[in-house]
Amino acid sequence: MIRFLILSGYFELMMYLQVSGKLNQFINVHYRYLAILSMVISLCLALVQLYFWVKQEPTHHHDDEHQHGLEKKHQRLIAYLLLALPIIVGLFFPTVSLDTTIVEAKGFNFPLSEESVGDPEMTTQYLKPDTSLYFNKDDYNTQMQTSLARYADQSTINITDENYLEVMELIYTYPSEFIGKKVTYEGFVYHQAQDDANEIFLFRFGIIHCVADSGVFGLRVSLPEETAAENNQWLQVSGTIQSQYYAPFKRDLPMVAVDQVTTVEAPDNQYVYRAF
Repeated sequence: MIRFLILSGYFELMMYLQVSGKLNQFINVHYRYLAILSMVISLCLALVQLYFWVKQEPTHHHDDEHQHGLEKKHQRLIAYLLLALPIIVGLFFPTVSLDTTIVEAKGFNFPLSEESVGDPEMTTQYLKPDTSLYFNKDDYNTQMQTSLARYADQSTINITDENYLEVMELIYTYPSEFIGKKVTYEGFVYHQAQDDANEIFLFRFGIIHCVADSGVFGLRVSLPEETAAENNQWLQVSGTIQSQYYAPFKRDLPMVAVDQVTTVEAPDNQYVYRAF
């Protein structure tokens, strides 16, 4: 019976995340089909467990617990608790929207931080989305050149939710190809204390595959004189990409020299996702 409850709990959790719209805070929305598949499999397995439980005679229920799985009662209890933990976390722990407090708490470096997110093979990403981690060198270069070709003839690039991570990766990988091009995009303000009031970073939080490889991505932005912006304020900017030395990172960074800026409302879904 416990197995049925846990499996049905997985089904209900996936259903809840789908219906509530919170699934996109955990995985790339392009992989939604995997969540649906896991939901269907969990339901099927739960029904199988229910069938076997109902089919057994009451006198056999206790024996069955000793014939399958762990022998000791406390071992079975620990195993069931571990299996139920994702359900408990998913249903009862609130999700929060990320903002500049996360950036300030972690700090950020370029291109990757040395801080791990729990998996030694994964690193928290900042500024530049780096998908080279998931390809061999030749396949990655081929993919990037194909993506670059889509924007080579565009003098003005509109950066949207759909192409945000792709364009950001291209700008940081091939900065010389984008210098002089105009871009339009939106994000939230992060202002470094040591920078001038009109020099900010304009960020979006992005997910490449899942929350384990999420990061904060965007460009350094130079706003028009006398224009000030506060942390977490959402802006839409249009301007020309330049390259400028940034002393804290001891290297040149692509930067948007803004000629038009508008305050906008934060979108319902503040994450962007990598499409492959």
